[in-house]
Amino acid sequence: MEIRAASDDDWPLIWPFYRTIVEAGETYAIDPQTTEEQGRRDWMQVPPGTTFVAVDDHGSVVGSASVYPNRSAAGAHVASASFMVDPGRSGRGVGRALGEHVIDWAREQGFRSMQFNAVVETNQRAVRLWEALGFEVLATVPEAFRHPTEGYVGLLIMYRRL
Repeated sequence: MEIRAASDDDWPLIWPFYRTIVEAGETYAIDPQTTEEQGRRDWMQVPPGTTFVAVDDHGSVVGSASVYPNRSAAGAHVASASFMVDPGRSGRGVGRALGEHVIDWAREQGFRSMQFNAVVETNQRAVRLWEALGFEVLATVPEAFRHPTEGYVGLLIMYRRL
C-alpha cells in the first residue's frame, strides 16, 4: 500500500466512501445530506494542513486522512486529523497505515502533539487503533453524539505527544 499526498484528481475517488460513511451517521458529526462540494471543501486541506490517500496495489484509493492544525495562532502547534477507510476495505490495516503516516508527517512538520476532538465512543475499532498508536482518552463528553442506532453516546477527546 502506498500513502501519498492527495491531489484534486483524487477527490472523485474519495467521495464515494466519504459519502457512504457520512450518510451512515455512525462516526462523524457531518450532515448526512452534505453535498459533494461541501465535502470536498471540508476534507481536502490546504497548507499548513494536507490530505493523504492510501492506494492499494491495484491503484485504487482505499482510504484517506485529512490533517491540519487543531487551532490557529497560539494553538497551531497541536495537530488534528480525520480518517476514512473505504468500508469494503476495513480490517486490512489501511487505518493503521494512515495513522502511522499522519503521526510521522505531523512530527516532521514540527507539531508537538496531536489531538482528536471527537472520536465517537461506540467506534471501538478506531478507539483501539488510536490507543495502540499511543493516544490516550483525556475526557468523554457525555451524550455529545446522536448515533442512529445507539442513541446519545459520548465523544472522546484523545491526545498524544509527538
